Parts: sequence; C-alpha cells; structure tokens
Amino acid sequence: MSDHGKPVDVRERGPSENWDEGAAFRDRCGVFGVFGNPEASKLTYLGIHALQHRGQESAGIVAASNGQILGHRGMGLVADVFSAETLDRLKGEAAIGHVRYSTAGESQLKNAQPFMVDYSGGALAVAHNGNLVNARKLRRDLETQGSIFQSTMDTEVLMHLIARSRAGSLEERVEEALRQVEGAYSLLFLSREVLIGARDPLGFRPLVLGRVGGTYVLASETCALDLIEAELIREVQPGEIVVIDRGGLRSIRPDHLRATRKGHCIFELVYFSRPDSMIFGRSVWQARKAMGRSLAREHPVEADLVIPVPDSGVPAAIGYSEESGVPFDLGLVRSHYVGRTFIEPAQSIRNFGVKLKLSPVRAALAGKRVVVVDDSVVRGTTSRKIVAMLRNAGAREVHLRIASPPTTDPCYFGIDTPTKQELIAASHSVEEIARYVTADTLGYLSQQGLHEAAQDSGEMYCDGCFTGNYLIDHEEPESGGERLRLVREGREA
Repeated sequence: MSDHGKPVDVRERGPSENWDEGAAFRDRCGVFGVFGNPEASKLTYLGIHALQHRGQESAGIVAASNGQILGHRGMGLVADVFSAETLDRLKGEAAIGHVRYSTAGESQLKNAQPFMVDYSGGALAVAHNGNLVNARKLRRDLETQGSIFQSTMDTEVLMHLIARSRAGSLEERVEEALRQVEGAYSLLFLSREVLIGARDPLGFRPLVLGRVGGTYVLASETCALDLIEAELIREVQPGEIVVIDRGGLRSIRPDHLRATRKGHCIFELVYFSRPDSMIFGRSVWQARKAMGRSLAREHPVEADLVIPVPDSGVPAAIGYSEESGVPFDLGLVRSHYVGRTFIEPAQSIRNFGVKLKLSPVRAALAGKRVVVVDDSVVRGTTSRKIVAMLRNAGAREVHLRIASPPTTDPCYFGIDTPTKQELIAASHSVEEIARYVTADTLGYLSQQGLHEAAQDSGEMYCDGCFTGNYLIDHEEPESGGERLRLVREGREA
C-alpha cells in the first residue's frame, strides 16, 4: 500500500481549480477550408464542429464571394457562435474556419480567428494551428519599422510579412513570409480567388487534404473529412504549400522549407487528436490501444478491473485490459454537458470541478482492486482528486497507469502547457508523485513503449515535452537573445 500521509510539495492552482483550467494540456487549434462548393460556409461549419475538441474558446468562419471576403467570429462553441442566418450571410464557394484555445495571444475576441486584413493585394484571411517561436522578435522589428498590430496573436505577424512583401502573387508572398518564421504552423489562407494551405518543415501539427465531389478540402484531422463524407487524398507534407483555385490544385515545395527529418507532435497521438482520426499516417485509436498494451507489459499489477479516465483514456485502457487479461469496465462516467463556465455553490463542495465532469460508478468499484488508465499527468492535482473519488466510491486499491512518459517540459509549438515549475514530473520522482496522488502504485509508459506504439522510425516525432529535447531550440528573450536554430539538422535561422 502507498503512503497516504504527507503529500509532496507541488504547486497547485488552489481551491478554485476546475477541470477545464487545470486538468490537462490544451492545444491547440483546428483549421478547416473548402474551395469550389456553393455551400462552402456550411461545410466549413460542419468541419470545425468535428474539430471542436481542438479548441473551445472561440470559433470563426470567413467566406469568399463576388470579389469580397465576409467573416463571423465569436467566443464559445461552434454551435453557439453560428446560427443558420449567420451562415446564410457567409455566401461563396470558398471558406476557411477555425476553432481556438489561446496559446499565443490572450483570450479575447480580437484574437479569434480567422484573422482578416485588407492590404494592397486585396482582402485576406488566415487560420493558424501552431506557434511561431520567433514571433516576438519579428513583431518588435515590424513595430520599429512602423507596423501597427491589432491583436496579441503571433499569427498577425504573418499578415504583416505578407503585406510588406514585394512578390507578385499571393502564393509567392506566402512563401516569402514563411521563409522568415520559425516554429509550428498548419496554415490556411483565403483570398477572393485562392485557398492556400501550408505546413512547417518539420510537420509539427497535422493537416490533411481531401475531396468531396469536385470540391477540395483542407482540415486538421480526418474526422472532419468523415463528417462531410469527403475522401482523404493525402496529408499535406511538411514544408509543402498547396494552392487551390479555379485551375485546380498545385503543390509547391520551396527549398528553404525542406528539412532532413520530421517532427510530428507525438502528443497528437497521445491526447489531442480524436480517436477516429488518422494522424501522421497512423490510426489514433490503434496507436492508443498499442500504448495501453505496452503499458500493461511494462507495469503489470494484480487487479480486478481496468477503467479509463474518459474520454481520452478509453483506447489505452482497452489495450491494457486486452494485454493483461484484467476485465475492462466503465468505473467513471463523464458528463458531456459541461461548458467552460459554471456557477460554483457558495458552500464548498470538495473536488467540485472534477465531480462536475466525472462521476464514479459505485456498483462497479465497490471492493475492487482498480487499474485506472489516463493519458497524462500535468500538475497531479486532478489525478489526486480522481484517486480520492475512486476510494470514496469503495475501490479497495487504486493503481494509476499513465499511457505516456512523465511530462517534464513545456511545449513551445502550439500547446498551452504550464511552466516547467508547475509540471509535477519535472521536479518529483515517480514514487513521490504516487504518494502525492495517493495511488497504491503508479506506472508511466516508457519512451521506448511510446515510440513503438507510434510506429516511429526514429526521426518521425517531436517528444520535447517528455525529454526536453526540442527539434527547434529557442532562447527566451530574458536570456539574452532570440536566435533560433533547427537542431539535429545543422540548419540555422
């Protein structure tokens, strides 16, 4: 049995912490684009609805029609931001959409995307998933030269670079702008005549190309293609720019956007992407089940049942159960009707935020030795509350199993992570974390097990959040520089 006495000293968000604010990492954004369909805005609405898991802070759609672009953005969920009347006003045969959690930029309407500008080349909108790690330096340089910014988003830097370009076509301006930025980006640009998609040289964030009838579609994940019954053509390749206009589809692969390896975000497979998506050529569902199977081999334990922390822990828990032979059951039920805000009662209810989202199934748990499978541990506060909830529901033992390695470092490439000081695994051993969350035992998936489950050839993924080894290294401004370099490639910015 574990030591349920004095907890280790970790930073907590305090008694007001709720599930949405403190439980897990937040990516992220989702992008979706359509060209060549009279109901482009409605298809885009469905597309970003399917990508709602990638961002629940704001949503927006911009459509191109009759020589102009029209947009609508709002704070909240897709279904709340858009009405049938709003979509009817967004006429045109091309559109792009975006759902957002803030990573770079504050949580305000002015930072909602798609971001729209008018410049000498005409009207232009952009939707961005990722994070530009040299945006602060570029912004300072642009401001020194007289540029005025409307938002706090790194994405706006791109629009200034495009507007200042002396290149002729939009695709040439985009190519020139991308030459100057570093970091993670899956981008959609929409003008009055063309839809452009672009992906960074390492391919941190996913972007796929599909087709429904004669209409081309770009999306963050294949689940968005499935909803509108579009066929998957292929992934947009790292460092590729795809241009879609009335002449069809063409691809550009500039030399300066080529890299010698890939750097897909492995956390997309662990947590971010929907389990029914194909990401980086891999089924998310199958990858997560494989993580669970490896976890069972690495950290077996005598138990009566395996339960997931829903929803992201479900595939890994099934894999753990199949490999271990311990029966799978739903010991926790998740409410799907919790918004981002709620009214907390004046009288304190312990673990209120977690209880609002998760409820234990007492009939399944009473007297049982339980293996509970989750995708990750961030600060440890939510895991501690879940373990306490399971014990209060009658579980005799609680063995926590995590389907990823310890998260020791923040991400700089499009994920809203806590600081290193707030990540419990950055400063505490597995044994200390087990004592803090009050689990009988705690086991994390190994680095090798994770990469095997992802079918990694060795140069496919970025795992900086687990290792501190970033494929794009950057120095914080206060450390005396903004120099960026692509490590493991020998190419400097």
